[in-house]
Amino acid sequence: SLTMVKVKAVELRAKDKDALVSQLGELRKELSQLRVTQVTGSSPSKLAQIKVVRKSIARVNTVINQTQREQLKLHFKKAKYTPTDLRCKKTRAIRRQMTKAEKSIKTERQKKKLAHFPRRKYALKA
Repeated sequence: SLTMVKVKAVELRAKDKDALVSQLGELRKELSQLRVTQVTGSSPSKLAQIKVVRKSIARVNTVINQTQREQLKLHFKKAKYTPTDLRCKKTRAIRRQMTKAEKSIKTERQKKKLAHFPRRKYALKA
């Protein structure tokens, strides 16, 4: 299969993991064959094929990793803690910010003060 065309990510997403792994193996085998032909001194068209195959391998790996991450995210959705690499990144400062619930909490002293000294209402003349 030395005349393999560029694989498309859309087509790869339709396949299951076993098919992707087998395709990855085929592509790696093809790459090694192309590297051998490169050493023996072959036609430029064969050498240009190396780049295509390398990119194809990268595409297959990307699709495998993305689907794996999606599955893990679904798996840890119900869990109390999610692994650090699956959590949302944002920035360190944002991650350390208080939540809305934490911000709205009032101390006993604040509650008493608000209860005993409510906001003054003024009747304004028009």
